[in-house]
Amino acid sequence: MSNFNWTLEHTNHGARAGTLNTPHGAITTPVFMPVGTQATVKTLDPLEVAAMGAQIILANTYHLYLRPGAELLAELGGLHRFMQWDKPILTDSGGFQVFSLGPNSKIDEDGVTFKSHLDGSRHRFTPESAIAIQEQLGADIIMAFDECAPQPSTAAYTRAAMERTHRWLERCIAAKRRDDQALFGIVQGGVEADLRRESARFVGGQPVTGVAIGGLSVGEPKEQMYGMLDVTTPLLPSDRPRYLMGVGSPEDLIEGVARGVDMFDCVLPTRLGRNGSLFVPAGRINITNAAFARADEPIDATCDCTTCQRFSRAYLRHLFRTGEILGLRLATIHNVRFLIRLMEQARAAILADRYQSFMDDFLSRFQTIPHAVREASRAAREASLRQQGPNGNRS
Repeated sequence: MSNFNWTLEHTNHGARAGTLNTPHGAITTPVFMPVGTQATVKTLDPLEVAAMGAQIILANTYHLYLRPGAELLAELGGLHRFMQWDKPILTDSGGFQVFSLGPNSKIDEDGVTFKSHLDGSRHRFTPESAIAIQEQLGADIIMAFDECAPQPSTAAYTRAAMERTHRWLERCIAAKRRDDQALFGIVQGGVEADLRRESARFVGGQPVTGVAIGGLSVGEPKEQMYGMLDVTTPLLPSDRPRYLMGVGSPEDLIEGVARGVDMFDCVLPTRLGRNGSLFVPAGRINITNAAFARADEPIDATCDCTTCQRFSRAYLRHLFRTGEILGLRLATIHNVRFLIRLMEQARAAILADRYQSFMDDFLSRFQTIPHAVREASRAAREASLRQQGPNGNRS
C-alpha cells in the first residue's frame, strides 16, 4: 500500500524497534497510543497530547457512530479536522463495545444487532458497515470487525467466535475502498493455545497492513495473557506491525514488547488518573492518601511531564480532595506521559541491544506482579525465544 510503509529497524532478545509511515506522519515503535474514545483524550487539549509525545491516538467507532454520527463527521471533514489532531489516528471497529452489551446484542453470521446504551434504540453492525463507518471517520488505521469471545468461554464457543472473525476479516478486506487507510486484522482464540496459533497463521496470511491481537486482558490472569503472546507473536509475519489491543499497565507493556509487540492502547492511564491513581517507578500511588498532605516533592522526580515539573504531590492531593477539575487534568497528563516515555525508553534500549537489562531493572522496581508470576513468565518467554529462528519467527 503506497500510503503505508513498515520498516523493522532492529530486534533485541525478542523486542522490536520499527517505523510505520502513514499519511499523517511516521510512528516509531514500540508505541503507546492514548485513547480518545469520543474524539477526545479525556480532559486534555490535542495540543497537550501532542506535546506529551503522543504519535497516534485512538477513537471509538461505536461511540462516534452513535454521537455525533459518521455521516456528520464525514460532512465536517473527517475525524482529524473535527478534533484538530493532525497526527495519525486509529479507529477500532466497534466490535468489542457491541459484544460488551451482553443481552443487548444478538450475533448472527451476517453481523450483530444491538441496542444503544444511550437510549435503547436498535442498530446493526456488519463487517461491511463497520468498514464503511471507519472510512467516513477517516482514520489512518482501521480495524476489522471481529467477535471477541468473553472470558470465560467454552473451547467450542471460542472456536466458533474465532472462525467467524476469520470469515468477517475476508469480508472486511473485500469491503475496503479507501487506499489512504490501512486495515489491520485481529487474532482471536481466547486462552486456547491451539486456537491462537491457528488464528495467528490465518490472519497473518491475509493481505492486511498489520496484525492485532485481541481478546486478551479481559479478566484472565497475567501469566495466561503472557502465555498466549508466547504462542501467538512468533507465528505472525515479521514484516508487519503487531498491535496488542486494550493493554496499558506498565508491566504489561514491558512484557509485551519483550514478546515482539509493537503497538499498545488502553484507557487505563486516563481512567486511573481521574481517580487519583498515579504511576511511579515503584508501582502506583493514591494521591488522595493523607501521607501526601505535606509532600512537597513531585509525583515522580525522574518524570519530565509538565505536572511533575511544576507541581507537588501535596498540591495534587489538595485538588482531588477539593474536587477541582485541574487535579484530573494534571494526573492524566502524568500517567499518559509515563507510558509514552516508557515506550521511548524501551525503544532506545532495543536499539542499544540492552532490552533485557532495561526490562529487568524496570520490573525489579515496579512492584505490581508477584515475583513467582514474573519468574514463571520470564522462563516461558525464554523457552519461546529458543524455539524461534533468527528472524524472530518460528524456525
